[in-house]
Amino acid sequence: MTAVIMAILILFLVKAGSGLITLGIPGSPGVPDVLITQGMDEYNVGNYAGAIRAFEQILDEYPFSQQAMLAELKAADANYYNKSYLEAKLLYQEFEERHPTNEAIPYVIFQIGMCDFTRSDRIDRDVTGAKDAIKSFSRLLRTFPTSPYTKEAKARIHAARDFLVNHEYFVAVFYVKTEKYDQAIHRLKYLLTMYPKSTIAPKAQALLEKLEAGEPPRWGINKWLPEFSMPTWTLWESDEDDKSTKKTTQ
Repeated sequence: MTAVIMAILILFLVKAGSGLITLGIPGSPGVPDVLITQGMDEYNVGNYAGAIRAFEQILDEYPFSQQAMLAELKAADANYYNKSYLEAKLLYQEFEERHPTNEAIPYVIFQIGMCDFTRSDRIDRDVTGAKDAIKSFSRLLRTFPTSPYTKEAKARIHAARDFLVNHEYFVAVFYVKTEKYDQAIHRLKYLLTMYPKSTIAPKAQALLEKLEAGEPPRWGINKWLPEFSMPTWTLWESDEDDKSTKKTTQ
């Protein structure tokens, strides 16, 4: 009988040592503090898939551990840098719902906006990402107006709006290309009324004048096309610096 018990104990220890069974002893494979270290090590060297596995193991096996909250946040970060933007957005939103008073919430809201901003790549595709990014960045500014992310959020709002304006202008050029000039004129007038200071406004004004003069461009229409990608947000960063400087000198 003793021999049987000893054999079972040895088998148990062998399995535990191989990682098949988690004993919960600090330092043994699968324990939260070991997993969080593994996850952060993978994250810091850019192995985001490996980091996600470690963070998810903590959340699956140790959801009430001290490391669980950090694992939640870093799982979202790892998915973001792994370019899984929709998954990352969901994880950030879940973190905000579970920990609404956590000090990381301004960062979380900013990252929710970044998930939508980063996936908005071309004006000839779905542009809801840019619209959602503006909503998230605007919510950040309303809720945490003095956060470290304020200046960048404002600049990215400008970039996203310019992206949406370029989309409107792209549609107008499409109407010109398909000889639907009335629709093109209507679109251009709307654009210039709503966004007179946009970067595409001068080109839109020039195209509108040609259409109203009855001289629509029939050749070389591609030269009238706007930039297809999201504008570089740093173009508006200096504007925010100038506004800050004016406020401090008044």
